[in-house]
Amino acid sequence: MTHATRFDSEAIRAWSVRRAHGLRDGARHLGASLAAAWRGTSLSVRLSLGALVVLLLAVVVFLAQPNWNWARGAVASLISARLHRPVGIAGNLRVRLFSFTPSATVTGLRVGQPTGFVKDAPKDDLAAIAALSASVQLMPLFVGHVVLPRVEADGPVVTLYQDGAGHANWDFSNGAAKGQPLRLPLIRNFVIHDGYIRMTSLSRRMRFAGTVEAHEKADAGGQAFGLTGEGGLNGKAFTLKATGGPLLNVRSGTPYPFDLIVTAGGTRIAARGRVLHPFDLGRLQGAVTVSGGNLADLYYLTGLTLPDTPAFRLSAQVRRDDRAYDIAGIDGRVGHSDLEGALKVVLARDGRPRLSGDLTSRRLDFKDLGALFGATSANAPQGAAVAVNPEPTAAARRLLPDVPLDVARVRGMDADVHYRARSVNASPNLPLRAVDLGVKLDQGLLRLDPIAFDFPQGRLKGTARIDARTDAQINSVDFTVSDIAVQQFTPKFQNAEPVEGRISARLRATGGGHSVHEAAAGANGRFALVMPGGTVRQSLAELMGVDATKGLFMLLAKDPHQTDVRCAVADFAVRDGVMTAQRIVFDTGVVVVDGSGRVDLKDESLKLVFKGKAKKFRLVRLNAPIVIGGHLTRPVFGVDPGPALAQGGAGAALGAVSAGLAVLPFLNLSGAPDADCAALMAEAQQHGAPKK
Repeated sequence: MTHATRFDSEAIRAWSVRRAHGLRDGARHLGASLAAAWRGTSLSVRLSLGALVVLLLAVVVFLAQPNWNWARGAVASLISARLHRPVGIAGNLRVRLFSFTPSATVTGLRVGQPTGFVKDAPKDDLAAIAALSASVQLMPLFVGHVVLPRVEADGPVVTLYQDGAGHANWDFSNGAAKGQPLRLPLIRNFVIHDGYIRMTSLSRRMRFAGTVEAHEKADAGGQAFGLTGEGGLNGKAFTLKATGGPLLNVRSGTPYPFDLIVTAGGTRIAARGRVLHPFDLGRLQGAVTVSGGNLADLYYLTGLTLPDTPAFRLSAQVRRDDRAYDIAGIDGRVGHSDLEGALKVVLARDGRPRLSGDLTSRRLDFKDLGALFGATSANAPQGAAVAVNPEPTAAARRLLPDVPLDVARVRGMDADVHYRARSVNASPNLPLRAVDLGVKLDQGLLRLDPIAFDFPQGRLKGTARIDARTDAQINSVDFTVSDIAVQQFTPKFQNAEPVEGRISARLRATGGGHSVHEAAAGANGRFALVMPGGTVRQSLAELMGVDATKGLFMLLAKDPHQTDVRCAVADFAVRDGVMTAQRIVFDTGVVVVDGSGRVDLKDESLKLVFKGKAKKFRLVRLNAPIVIGGHLTRPVFGVDPGPALAQGGAGAALGAVSAGLAVLPFLNLSGAPDADCAALMAEAQQHGAPKK
């Protein structure tokens, strides 16, 4: 030991001795001062102070007794005021107060149902616990933290209930904030024996009954916490299994892991997650996988209004932060289409969810998109046999979907979601390249904006609006077709394009109803289409004028010659679900065709007639209009022979007068004039057709 070290030790020792002497002297002086003060006080003051000391000692001795049954009423009232529910203690109350970890044990504890904000609550208590023991750390209480070293519950029976409006008896905010996450104080050791839980949710159409256990040691499977049970969800079998490790030595900064499996009918949810701060269910995260036959079926599990879809399987990383749920890394398939992206759900104070985010498909199967608009065929089981029916029913013939919109669900949430498909797998006659959809939902007002379909040449873009804020639902659509090449949708004819040109069109309509078909069946509006120019195979044009000589000759000879399309215009007025042709004109270099007829959207039947007239002299011309009948899904093309028979009858009558006159009804002695394309185009534009 060096000299400096020895000096320091001696200095410290000397300071310690002086410090001890000083403390003794101070205590001696303090005692002398108190004795002098006591001697200086009067007898009455001395008696009062003595009585106070005796009283304090009596209170301490009284409180130190373990039997607190005398305080059961006061304790129950305090808990009742805190929980906003009636609370009773039918058994004993035992308290160990004077400790750094005060503890209490109560038997026969009952917590009743809330009154006022939950309608038709069951008569059973919210919780009935045979015995409950709990201890609390004293020191953290002074800084506002509650830490329970141990909680042990024997035979708890919990009855949970949610009414049709979504008010729940487990909402301890007294109905002020629906969807408030459950938060318990930190429990380091939590033990539950023979727990039983029942749940009924009218708003989710759910019933559940199960058992809950929490042991101090893990079982052979490594699990010590378990909640298992079964019931029903929207009329389908429902099971739940949640497992985790022992609830021992829990720390607030150490996440608690758990596994969860839920099945409801054909829907299955599997989660491997963590409670970030134990007993605070407002802070969760985990990997979730969801699969089933229809995304819309998740409504009763999640409360989210999702579209009808084919079978799906999706995985994501889910994180809950109080009232916000982040659903990131979505990856999987819906039908035959891939899906990826991210969503966010935020719960308002009244429990109303708001869904937002962006979703993308690298490749969309167009059939999978049909379910979004209510096409029931998309929800058919994959691989199911399809019966051959030569005479399909009216519902089977429909092109417009007839699945009703669930108004209650639409009114129950808000949304702002954008979906894009980078490429589309569609039929050869529907050469789609990309799809862009925006879905916005605000207090029952649903808007699809945009609805955009990109083709190799041209685009269809529009908006749809469904106002479900009142019982009289109002639907409106506004679609515009811009510069779409018509040859993209027509099959080859004799190894060539039968018609070429760019068309533009616009549809504006409004109707009431809870499905697309129902709204169309009573719609009012306008449809206008224009084709300002192009070309058509001359053989087809001649046949449209029903030229029995030149047209047939060119057709049989596979003549490749084309003729100009000067203009084409179709203008329909829509009233009470019936589209009536106001003007249909197809003007070519050799033939002008006029059309008439209607399309009934109630039964989707077609009745259109096209009459062609050649512009030049033709030796033989049959007066046989082209007729399109059938339905939108199965149009039938034919020729009306009636005028031709009348034409033949006139020829026979003239032939009876003179053999040379018999051919006159079949001759086109005067050609049809050109259509006034400028006026037709201007009129169509007034009715909504896009300007060129």
